Amino acid sequence: PTLNSIVPVFAVADVGATMNWYQTKLGFWSDPFPEHEPYVFAILFRDNIEIMLQQVVDYEKPDIYGTRSGGVWDAYIRSSEVKELYEAVKDEVTIIQSLRQQPYGAWEFEVKDPNGYLLVFSQME
Repeated sequence: PTLNSIVPVFAVADVGATMNWYQTKLGFWSDPFPEHEPYVFAILFRDNIEIMLQQVVDYEKPDIYGTRSGGVWDAYIRSSEVKELYEAVKDEVTIIQSLRQQPYGAWEFEVKDPNGYLLVFSQME
């Protein structure tokens, strides 16, 4: 049996606002449910990436970023053009860690979405 992909599911208080952020800031498109607001679920798409959003009323993601060192990421997204992506989004989003080359060779940068989820965009060289 073959496993084909993994899709993170983010709990959010406002699916519509989160969808809008991913669309306008990172270039995703969305398939929400139901078709009209108020949305309770959505799948976000960009290229070969999917992220699911699930409404949880009054949800607030715990901020564990400052309490753990390294790898506190919610999604690790590989790109073939991470430097170009960084230039395209750096003035539009909250950058937690700017583009840098890691000791293991990957170029990475970290973004925090409006719900506190940490996304790493990466390219191996």
